[in-house]
Amino acid sequence: MRCTHRAIDYKHRTGLVNLIAEEPEDMWHTFNLIQIGDIFKSTTIRKVQTQSSTGSVANSKVRTLLSLRVEDIDFDTQACVLRVKGRNVEENQYVKMGAYHTIDLEMNRKFTLTKEDWDSVALERLDTACDPTQSADLAAVIMQEGLAYVCLVTSSMTLTRTKIELTIPRKRRGDCAQHDKGIKKFYEQVMQAIIRHVNFEVVKCVLVASPGFLRNQFFDWMIAEAVKTDNRLLMDNKSKFLLVHSSSGHKHALKELLSDPAVGARLSDTKATYEVRALDSFYQMLQMDANRAVYGYKHVNSANKLQAIEVLLISDELFRSRDVPTRKKYVALVDSVKENNGDVRIFSSLHVSGEQLGQLTGVAAVLRFPVDDELVCDSDSDSDS
Repeated sequence: MRCTHRAIDYKHRTGLVNLIAEEPEDMWHTFNLIQIGDIFKSTTIRKVQTQSSTGSVANSKVRTLLSLRVEDIDFDTQACVLRVKGRNVEENQYVKMGAYHTIDLEMNRKFTLTKEDWDSVALERLDTACDPTQSADLAAVIMQEGLAYVCLVTSSMTLTRTKIELTIPRKRRGDCAQHDKGIKKFYEQVMQAIIRHVNFEVVKCVLVASPGFLRNQFFDWMIAEAVKTDNRLLMDNKSKFLLVHSSSGHKHALKELLSDPAVGARLSDTKATYEVRALDSFYQMLQMDANRAVYGYKHVNSANKLQAIEVLLISDELFRSRDVPTRKKYVALVDSVKENNGDVRIFSSLHVSGEQLGQLTGVAAVLRFPVDDELVCDSDSDSDS
């Protein structure tokens, strides 16, 4: 994300920023930054009707600059397009004040975002998005015979770059030629997908996972093919490939890969494994000492009032709530936990770990000391009185 101008009054938490989303992950950050009620300004195409002196009507499309007060936001992860709908709030020769319009924001298009309240979560995400060190430092190829996913795991989302499906003929007694031909074609498509979608300049590691020995057979074939064709890209980055076992070749197997201690040691500085380990720690605590693991806003907030939270796990989906008071209460919870020296982990709802956290209401916590249900109830009753 490139920030061309920042004018934020940090005392009153109002102001605007001019941004340009340069990568798919930047679009995800933008989706999380824009909230209902913000002013979003960017160029757009508007259909205009003009009437001549003779009374004939002509339709034309014009590019114009519009400022919308946001009423709805939608993010198409496949097309990587953000659709922002709202009412026009600035005079425009083509669009009346208060008229509805939808701006389709694509990558590399400049936009201005104005907020009446830049809360701590929004400011932190803005700083993260504009940090040039943030990048997709992990790639994953999850495969089984005839099926493969090539994914990029960034600090905020898992991007499925391509899905490869190919019917491979079964082995027949005395004749394996068709099967071998199908396997070779499958390997070729997977290799080309890796070359096309993996930027080895920023990727630290490429996970290749499968049940059985398919991953080993594919890797040996790919390197042999790279030597045969003198593909320096694959040969020079051979050490970045890590072969690991998975229960299946489907995308959901990525979660178990990131939970693997051997993989975690290799990827210790990536945010995706950081989130998975935090969620695993919560589940372990829930099994070993249930009074030191809570989930749901009521119980987490009560534990926070007792300054008991050691690690707060919270989904970024909660900060996109259409209800402003709901959004503010979660921001207040994050600020309070930080003031009490607690560790806050904001999970992306586009990661498998974020999806799991969403099934636990989107907010959970590991506590410094056990808190039983009676203390939670007492804390709630005190706040009610």
